[in-house]
Amino acid sequence: MSYQKRLDQAFENVPVLPLDDNHKYVVFSDCHRGSGNNNDNFIKNEHLYLAALRHYNRMQYTYVELGDGDELWENRKMEQILEVHNRAFEQLALFYRDDRLYMVYGNHDMVKKNASFCNKKCQLFYSVTKQCHEPLFPNVSFYSGLILRNYEKNTDFYMTHGQASLMNSTLWQVNRFLVRYVWKPLEQIGVLDPTSAAKNYSAKQRTERRLSEWAAQRGKTLITGHTHRPMNQYPDSFYINSGSCVHPYQITCLELEGDEISLVKWYMDARKNGNLYVERRLL
Repeated sequence: MSYQKRLDQAFENVPVLPLDDNHKYVVFSDCHRGSGNNNDNFIKNEHLYLAALRHYNRMQYTYVELGDGDELWENRKMEQILEVHNRAFEQLALFYRDDRLYMVYGNHDMVKKNASFCNKKCQLFYSVTKQCHEPLFPNVSFYSGLILRNYEKNTDFYMTHGQASLMNSTLWQVNRFLVRYVWKPLEQIGVLDPTSAAKNYSAKQRTERRLSEWAAQRGKTLITGHTHRPMNQYPDSFYINSGSCVHPYQITCLELEGDEISLVKWYMDARKNGNLYVERRLL
């Protein structure tokens, strides 16, 4: 199956969400929440992520995660991820309880497309704050894609993770094996996975070219993650990327409100007196 056909199928029978002045969305992707070991690339930016989630929850945004939220190629147990990143899931649970959370699965958390996995692993978590088990995402569904639609202006945003290669989609189980047992130990000594669109420059360019071509050929505005490279030239380009939460010293996301879409970064800065604070900046 061609990558064009796989992208077409990603938007079959998916939720269509209203996009207008009364609905605001924040789009994150590629958090890669891990188990707290040396391979957990999210943990160094978790404080930025928590500050961002509290801001967007306070401002009544709907949270959208475009895949690879949890690193389930390098890690076998979702329970460890829930335990290590307890505060992050505590914040996400608040969005879910208020019906303001939608999740898309990516290649690194493809197992979430199976209802049996979600029913077993995503129902409860232990809240350190309340010292008891709390509902996490009861009866949650993870989607292959989502569509945001502005009915008044007749504009759509098509959102999916963006895995446009055979190894990261159809053959994801083979790639998971290689990452878990070959590239994970090699990464610790500085050898990067050559199949990764996030770590390999040629693979990144090839993926972005395919995603851009699909969007242009279909005449659809496409929002993805996967490559970790943030990009927003809307409305001059059909292709937009939310970036990731594993950049050095910063995380990026997209804010959508009405027909406006903004690329935002969150990072740590210092005041003149030396006090550190988290800053939000439009890119």
